[in-house]
Amino acid sequence: MNGFDGFDTRTFIVNGVASFVRSGGNRNGPALVLLHGFPQTHVMWRRVAQELKNDYFLVMPDLRGYGDSSHAPGEPDHANYSKRAMAADVAAVMATLGIESYFVCGHDRGGRVAHRLALDYPKQVKKLCVIDIAPTLDMYARTDMEFARAYYHWFHLIQPQPLPETMIGGNAKTYLHHKLGGWGTGGMAHIEPDALAEYERCFCRTEAIHTACEDYRASAGIDLTHDRESRQRAQKIACDTLVLWGQRGVVQRLFKPLELWQAQCAGLVTGQALPAGHFIPEELPEATASALRQFMR
Repeated sequence: MNGFDGFDTRTFIVNGVASFVRSGGNRNGPALVLLHGFPQTHVMWRRVAQELKNDYFLVMPDLRGYGDSSHAPGEPDHANYSKRAMAADVAAVMATLGIESYFVCGHDRGGRVAHRLALDYPKQVKKLCVIDIAPTLDMYARTDMEFARAYYHWFHLIQPQPLPETMIGGNAKTYLHHKLGGWGTGGMAHIEPDALAEYERCFCRTEAIHTACEDYRASAGIDLTHDRESRQRAQKIACDTLVLWGQRGVVQRLFKPLELWQAQCAGLVTGQALPAGHFIPEELPEATASALRQFMR
């Protein structure tokens, strides 16, 4: 895969599932975990990884239900695709690697996993970065017609199986391309052909479409329960947090991400909007890497 020269791949069996991980970079540097979003894989970090490989030891998993990681069927309550379960996979991989503490950055769904990872494993997460998201609970609570139109997939993918799976499976490649070029991005010019081919290989499979739906079903159910429980206990992200979002994206237009994350963090929260749509690490890899390097010292 172009962009990952010198990086290793390994499949870990953690929490009873397979977790595919690409890692590499400066093995004497601090560890930085990079978590991808929907509908992608760890490949979305390829250009950011080239920018940061001399500074950090980079760990880039495919989240449970994505890429070459496990695609087990969803449980009735979707708990096996909760962000808590996904975060536990990441923590287990890092423990297996013998890394006790690390920086974490997550984009899109990976940002939601990173949020839960920081809450459930505060001693391990040294600093957190979330990219182009607001907290899940706040986004659902503030849903209106404009948000429902812009993020209709949140409400389509959570419908009971097999309806969304069947609909997407009718032309999975067209659906995938529409998503990759959407949310203020303005097309797929930011994605090289080999990366697009990898996204197509990983997403356009019956089991992968199902587990992507399960990710969203969990977020509309058990994830909200976990988030409410955390807030009721006044549990907040303990570490300093960086928030990045796209100037042309939905989060910029409909939410106040910096204020919403400040309400959920005990540490210092800083951030900025970048001149991009939703897929910031691919649209602006140098700017993304620079922001991470400055923050995660």
